[in-house]
Amino acid sequence: MTTDVEVIEAGVGEASARRRMRLWIEFCVLFLLPPVPMWLMRDTFGFLVIPMLVAGLVVCGAFLVTDRTFDNRRLGFNGMGVRGLRAVLLAFVPLAAAAGVCVWLLLPHRFLAFPRQNTETWAMIMVLYPVFSVYPQEVIFRAFIFHRYRAIFRSDWAKIVASAIVFGLAHTMFNTWIAVVMTIVGGLLFAWTYARTRSTVFAAIEHALWGDFIFTIGLGAYFYGGSALVQS
Repeated sequence: MTTDVEVIEAGVGEASARRRMRLWIEFCVLFLLPPVPMWLMRDTFGFLVIPMLVAGLVVCGAFLVTDRTFDNRRLGFNGMGVRGLRAVLLAFVPLAAAAGVCVWLLLPHRFLAFPRQNTETWAMIMVLYPVFSVYPQEVIFRAFIFHRYRAIFRSDWAKIVASAIVFGLAHTMFNTWIAVVMTIVGGLLFAWTYARTRSTVFAAIEHALWGDFIFTIGLGAYFYGGSALVQS
């Protein structure tokens, strides 16, 4: 004989399964399907990168701040302070030094070419890119994905991998596998930082450091999308 408790538990399980299915469909629609038209119409989408990111920031940010189960401190520093900055720099400094040496040895004609040849544009990107490109991306690909899809990506590592993959796929519009691979690796790093600090700001600081560094040492050509403030 079926008890009332068993009936309730079955109902809850069925509702949870339906919710997970809806979340999977939503995740695919929002993050797995868009890279296809973005790649096919990349010449058009290149000029829409920043407006799209700002719109995504508004929509995802509004969802998060109005969700009572989300801790709004995660959109800021989340009380990490110096600890968060130390965690970012301990990974960035040695890896950036190694990357810089590799570019200098393997692509000497590109090394520091951007700041030397187009100083004003380089300076503008260094300042504006973290604000209009990086922070919106971290809200969308880290804070939103980690919170919204926690029912289908139940461990931090599952969230990290899912976040990194869709982050990389979003860069298919640059029409080079190098950009996709580099951003998947970067996405793993930024998502790991978010998982450790639960701070969008520190993930954005790390992302901005790497983005500005990549443009400075000569790898920015792989991430040019037709906008003055390119996505990377």
